[in-house]
Amino acid sequence: MSNKRPLDGYVDPNIPNPNGDGDAPIIIYGYTPTLALAVLAIVLFALLLLVHSFRLYTTRLYAFSILLVFTTLCEVVGYVFRLRSSPPPVGNPYGVINFVVQYFFIVTAPVFLSAAIYTTLTSFIAALSGHNSHIGALRLSPLGLSKRTILGIFITADVIATIVQIAGAALIGVSQSNRKSPVTANNILLAGLAFQVFAFLIFLILLFIFIRNAGKVMLSTEGGGGNRMQMYTLALVASSLLVYLRTCFRLAETSQGVGGYASSHEAFFGALEFAPIVVAIGLLGWWHPGRLVGRHGLLSAGSGY
Repeated sequence: MSNKRPLDGYVDPNIPNPNGDGDAPIIIYGYTPTLALAVLAIVLFALLLLVHSFRLYTTRLYAFSILLVFTTLCEVVGYVFRLRSSPPPVGNPYGVINFVVQYFFIVTAPVFLSAAIYTTLTSFIAALSGHNSHIGALRLSPLGLSKRTILGIFITADVIATIVQIAGAALIGVSQSNRKSPVTANNILLAGLAFQVFAFLIFLILLFIFIRNAGKVMLSTEGGGGNRMQMYTLALVASSLLVYLRTCFRLAETSQGVGGYASSHEAFFGALEFAPIVVAIGLLGWWHPGRLVGRHGLLSAGSGY
């Protein structure tokens, strides 16, 4: 007896299935990805790639800037493959490989973005404690955690969550292609997202503890650096909340199952996946922490502040 299910999923009535070796019997996205969103994303992320490459050169804040360069590069590659899933003659929405590759890069990109956010928090702790010698870094750091501990915990959590998500998405693609139930694969994806939402929530709590600890220190920092740092801290908080919004959306979307309402309408993807990430990266491009703690930053060792 065959394990294959009856055809269940979205098929675009205006786009015939090529039925090639790499094609699924349905469009795994749940809709036909639009050309316009993919092109807009490629253009904006390519521009942000140039911005962060320039910031890397001018600020020499290597860890943060390299992570943002990787973030934007992954987004560009992801949306190029999403472009390949748009309607013919440009793309083929039934292609499994296009779905898997775009998912891999679009999901991996925020991991680098999150890591950049983590490094920014530790850089701010070091900068404030360095310009207020009577206050140690551990006093400013949330719960007295060291820089290495903060980075180690949250980067490890993101890597684990992302590996689980990519595995789940790949299994969904295989299941749909073979007309088998994607429930187990979707549950794997859901577990990865739930873990990521929980881990980032813990980071947000630590970030707000840092802000509480550092509030008075920022105002007392000499040379106006404290006031400037408040703006950069607000940009960091806004970017963090946007990343968290995106992750919560992914969790809610996946909890509805394959073919759920959120996952079958591209408007949700555009508003709650694409938009939060592009705005977060843009904020960190303008209020780049390297302008504050980089080689010639206001709070750098050679800035005079």
